[in-house]
Amino acid sequence: MGKRTLVGTERRRVRNRHLALSDILGCVVALVLAFSVRFESVVWPDPYQTVFVRFLPILLVVKLALFYRAGLYRRLWRHSGMPELERLVFASAGAAAITFGLGVWLLPALGLLPTRLPISVATLDAVLTVIVAATPRLLIRWFYQSEGRRGGLEGKRVLIAGAGSAGELIVRELRQNQELKVIPVGFVDDDPAKQGHTMCGLPVLGPISNLVEYRERLRADELIVAMPSAPGSVVRQVIKQATQAGLAARTIPGVFEILSGRVSVSTLRPIQIEDLLRREPVRTDLDLVLGLIEDKTIMVTGAGGSIGSEICRQIGVLHPRRLVMLGHGENSIFNAVAEITEQFPSVEVVPVIADVRDRIRMAMVMQAHRPSVVFHAAAHKHVPLMELNVAEAVGNNVAGVLNTVETALDAGTECFVLISTDKAVRPTNVMGATKRIAEGIVQNLGQATGKRFFSVRFGNVLGSRGSVVPIFLRQIEEGGPITVTHPEMRRYFMTIPESVQLVLQAAVQGQGGEVFVLDMGEPVKIVDLAADLIRLSGREVGKDIEIHFTGVRPGEKLYEELFFGQENAEPTKHPKVLKARHADLPAGLAPVIANLIERASLGAPDDELRPLLRQLVPDYRPESSAHNVTRSGGESGRVPSAPVLRQP
Repeated sequence: MGKRTLVGTERRRVRNRHLALSDILGCVVALVLAFSVRFESVVWPDPYQTVFVRFLPILLVVKLALFYRAGLYRRLWRHSGMPELERLVFASAGAAAITFGLGVWLLPALGLLPTRLPISVATLDAVLTVIVAATPRLLIRWFYQSEGRRGGLEGKRVLIAGAGSAGELIVRELRQNQELKVIPVGFVDDDPAKQGHTMCGLPVLGPISNLVEYRERLRADELIVAMPSAPGSVVRQVIKQATQAGLAARTIPGVFEILSGRVSVSTLRPIQIEDLLRREPVRTDLDLVLGLIEDKTIMVTGAGGSIGSEICRQIGVLHPRRLVMLGHGENSIFNAVAEITEQFPSVEVVPVIADVRDRIRMAMVMQAHRPSVVFHAAAHKHVPLMELNVAEAVGNNVAGVLNTVETALDAGTECFVLISTDKAVRPTNVMGATKRIAEGIVQNLGQATGKRFFSVRFGNVLGSRGSVVPIFLRQIEEGGPITVTHPEMRRYFMTIPESVQLVLQAAVQGQGGEVFVLDMGEPVKIVDLAADLIRLSGREVGKDIEIHFTGVRPGEKLYEELFFGQENAEPTKHPKVLKARHADLPAGLAPVIANLIERASLGAPDDELRPLLRQLVPDYRPESSAHNVTRSGGESGRVPSAPVLRQP
């Protein structure tokens, strides 16, 4: 490694010495040409021969010093662009101004020149200096770029879908990183105004529908989709046409991956189902979020999970004074903390292993750190598992929330954000019912205390642990079949970064007691996702990979809802974020919640806990199959003590 670095440095020094010699020769030639053009001859009158001899050394010192100062000998000119050209022009202009003042005024006045430098010579010299300095540097860039265009580089030949700024960046970085062995050969674009032109030295061929023709003409192996902001319908059509043309397809990362700094624009990856679900991303007022986070102590519970760790990543860029990452699983917290500390070395990261069901432990943690803002992402989320483990669902999703929000209030927390789910609306399962109770606890406490305590309701999060995409991918890798519960099963979907953007949006908009919901568009059929993923994997539905329907699982319903009937959906400052009000828990149910938590902590059977859930959530309508599910095995580990619910 060290040897290779030294060799690379030495090559750079040699190249820069060559450029310095080239600049010396070029400046001499420029001055000679300027005098020759001025006097229309290579023989000049006697005073001006003396002016040339005396002025040339001064001119060389001034120009080379300014070139050095401007960093023209510390550039890798094979990667040069407009910033380097602008720097060269500014350096040459500065040198011209100084030499003009010296030759026309100062040196003759001091008697160092027998006569002043002709103004025409000084002007011509300034113009020629830019030319002689820029020419060798542009030749260096042209040489390295043309090497790939001549076909001397072996590798995959790719077409770029999208002749825009993203496509330009892709081509530029592929040429600069030839070790990738990917050769761009042309653009395809449906915009007639771009067709027939060239960009980055490559032809813009025409509509994407002609991919078969372009693949044969240019011997292309692959298609890179350079449309990071295109809607899912457009990407879907492009991928379909690429598959029909026999081209593999990859895409550049999405906007959140680029903004987070985890990947660059040139990072290529296979098409994923998330690319087909693109929507206008939720954007936050970064100034307001910065005021909420900067130089403050922030706590994230469930920080080792998919949502919790993404919250930590997006908070890290906002300069918190301390980030407390709390979770129950030591391995997940260890991995998440290692990532955050590497990405944000200036942020004080405090890992905490704790169970939110342990009220005494949570009180100790809250008092030790006194967070200004708490993002509560710790929860049990898998519907079928919670149908089999009702007491665990109550312990984590109800008692855990109650412990966290009340100990946070005691510690002086001003803002508390609960991560909830659309399954809390008219729940047919235990997980949804417990999350609905958690929403009510946070909502009632926020309204009673005037604190900014509120909830954020999500749909299904793509890419999170246990979500459909990783499961479908694993099933495809194993040769199928893909298992879907029901052909009409539909869900709202969002990406992990989108969901965290909603968290931050709620954090800056919430006043206390609200439930925020993302407008996620139309629900998507799960079977359609499965079919798309099979096709994107280069296989055919029914021929290579089959789809099997297994039946609706206990607690599941075919359609999810976003609002209760009694809730009023109100707009917010953001067009994609809605606010639900008037969904409080009925009054006088604090003793019922306390009883539910106590019975769950003592290991009460599921059939005893479900009626208590129904009493707290009148909309809870468990499926008949759910009533017949019995828990297998006993409770493991410590049984938490039941906290006491505060009366508003």
